[in-house]
Amino acid sequence: MNILNLYFSSTGNTEKVAFRIQDTVRDLGHEVETLKVTSGDMDVDVLKFDFVFVGSGVYGQLPGKPLTELHRRLLQKYNEEGEVKPASPRRPSANVVVYCTYGGVHTGVNEAIPAVKFMGQLYDHLGYNIVGEWYVVGEYKTDRFRDRSIGGRLGDIRGRPNTEDLKEVAEKVKGVFKAYLF
Repeated sequence: MNILNLYFSSTGNTEKVAFRIQDTVRDLGHEVETLKVTSGDMDVDVLKFDFVFVGSGVYGQLPGKPLTELHRRLLQKYNEEGEVKPASPRRPSANVVVYCTYGGVHTGVNEAIPAVKFMGQLYDHLGYNIVGEWYVVGEYKTDRFRDRSIGGRLGDIRGRPNTEDLKEVAEKVKGVFKAYLF
């Protein structure tokens, strides 16, 4: 099975989650290709993968700009190649987990939902089965917004994602693999 772990991270929060996903997949005996998105024009063919994990931090209710640009470009490319079909028929052995890290200072998880839904659209159009949408709390790391890690709707989120958050991610990886691969 070909597994892709695709992510964008500007503060390190999403990278922590991506590395936990990578380590858990490997602990389960599978190979995984982990790619950090650095620009929207990077070369990746998601269709060669049977299982994809894709994640980003949330920036103004959307994924980071490089991942947003990559997904828009790939959707256009696959559409032009005829891979996007009316009614988006399912590819039975193609699964995706879409996740984000978020601070939710104003409206909590509601700020993160649009980012996950945006990322999922590429894969839904390609016929992947969306088998998970994960939301992982992450602290604000830039000096400009650091106070939001203690004064937002989610309370004190300093140090997150923390050990418990990452343990939960590992359990979720095990769960989706058990449900969809074995």
